[in-house]
Amino acid sequence: MKALKKIMTPARTIGAIALVGALALGACGSSGLASSRHAAATATVADPGSNGDTTAPPTASDALAANAEASYVEDSDWKASDAVDVTLSGTTASSSAAVSASDGVLTISSAGVYRLSGSFDGKVVVAAGAKDRVVLILDNATITSSTGAAIEATGGDDLVLALEGTSTVTDGSYDGMEDANAAIYADMDLTITGSGTLNVTSGASDAVTSTDDLYVLSGTINATASDDGLRGKDSLTIAGGTVAVTSGGDALKSDQDNDDTKGYVNISGGALTLTSGGDGIDASTDAIVTGGTLSITSGGGAASGKPSTGSAKGIKASTYVIVDGGTIDVDSGDDAIHSNGALRLSSGTITAASGDDGVHTEVAAVLDGANVTVTQSNEALEGGLITIAGGTIDLTSTDDGINASGSITVEEGLAATAEAASDTASTETSDTATSGDAAAQMGPGGMGDGGGTMEDTGEQLTITGGTITVNANGDGMDSNGSLTISGGETTVYGPASGANSSLDSNGTMSITGGTVIAFATNEMVETPTTTDGQGWISASATGSAGSTVTITDSSGTTLGTYTSLKAFGNVIYSTAGMTNGATYTVSIDGSATEATAGQGGMGMGGQPPAGGQPPAGGQPSAGGQPPAAPQG
Repeated sequence: MKALKKIMTPARTIGAIALVGALALGACGSSGLASSRHAAATATVADPGSNGDTTAPPTASDALAANAEASYVEDSDWKASDAVDVTLSGTTASSSAAVSASDGVLTISSAGVYRLSGSFDGKVVVAAGAKDRVVLILDNATITSSTGAAIEATGGDDLVLALEGTSTVTDGSYDGMEDANAAIYADMDLTITGSGTLNVTSGASDAVTSTDDLYVLSGTINATASDDGLRGKDSLTIAGGTVAVTSGGDALKSDQDNDDTKGYVNISGGALTLTSGGDGIDASTDAIVTGGTLSITSGGGAASGKPSTGSAKGIKASTYVIVDGGTIDVDSGDDAIHSNGALRLSSGTITAASGDDGVHTEVAAVLDGANVTVTQSNEALEGGLITIAGGTIDLTSTDDGINASGSITVEEGLAATAEAASDTASTETSDTATSGDAAAQMGPGGMGDGGGTMEDTGEQLTITGGTITVNANGDGMDSNGSLTISGGETTVYGPASGANSSLDSNGTMSITGGTVIAFATNEMVETPTTTDGQGWISASATGSAGSTVTITDSSGTTLGTYTSLKAFGNVIYSTAGMTNGATYTVSIDGSATEATAGQGGMGMGGQPPAGGQPPAGGQPSAGGQPPAAPQG
């Protein structure tokens, strides 16, 4: 299935966009748009080992198994005791048969282990045989190039940089014609290991680049770059060590775009501090985090706001963002976590502040165990198919807290992101409106913010478990399609003023399980479109920030007690054991209001809920099934 991504590569983009676009336009021109989107939106559980279906994101292990295995050299594969000592001095160096130095160029032409120490004004070139492994032990070495890369490995199979003491590598100026465009450049697999420190600086390009796999096992790396920090063309893996990057471009990057099994970034360990003018992590296919500690500041942080041009996201990927472990702290000008395809947050702790969206995906978002806190955002969680099945989710936003808006099929996702990329390029060229962002937030036939149409366009917001808290100045939870709650504990603090809802859907809305407490104004109240299943009440009851809200049944038994964070004029409540038709009491600081379960408020389109039927104009998706959370 992952081969679907290939249409996004430069060689295939035009024809694929035309094909997908024609299908989308054909659907838009027909009266069957809603039904065709709904039928496609019945997301299925990802099969083990599958990778590429953006309606059903896989586990981290399955995604990695479907990708090409990263190549690296283990510490046990070579011995420091075999090292040839190379003493660096000015523009010269002591040499052996495999090492030569001339005019500021030190050349290593054979496989082996070499210990570099001292200071060198020039370039270290590795030009070994095609199947050779070269290990450079950087032992308190200083290498400073006046032109181009300081370490340039152009011949060999594997290059290992083993760190001892503190070493410094700095590149020089570039004329723009070099293939070697980094302070440390390896046209082969590159492994970095050791217990020492590497300070690497590029004033004109990348700090460290491998055209194949770049793998960090251990050591301390301090990288400063005018462009990208660490770039592995085929893949970039951080398995351990301490990595600090300050970059004008992306901090960590893998940009292989013509092989769907490559172009991924995998963080499985280590302590990372990333400060970038561009994206913190940018992956052409997948960004996968299974361990480690990450602190990411991109685009000047949330306080700087979304940049008018360019991308300054915290973690970005074209196919999957998957988090299954680790601790992540993101402060980003653009989206904190962004996938052009799908994302899955299964375990670990994520804290995010964003100048735009907190967590954004074009197609599916599955949150099934991670602890996610968005402290600042425009919209906190957005995607076409959203499933929350576990974890603790705490979302704060200036607009919608959770917005089911976007694409609901793989093909629509590809078309929408391609259109967004095209519009963004046009915008950057003309320095005009942000039409690309609008395209990125909607699938064909859908509206990015839920405005402009009340048509059910097939998106789905499904809550089956977890503890969810939403604090939104726009709609608390908004779906351009259906909204289904069957489990978990959901608390929504909607807007304190204005015509927005705590709960909002263009299609069916149902509460069949779990506990829901939702506060909002009384200006636009939407309630479930069905009285089937668990009972719910909607009470016109006014309170202030700090008010105590208690819900009791007809026998006086307390069902729940809450403290509102905001002023409100309406309370929606549902929990296990409630029965539609029964009377319940909502007390605000002791002032009681009675409400009959299953009555009050308005369904979508201004129709009161009745007998489990959807309101006029809002049809449930084919089969009525929400997107299933993939099983780990």
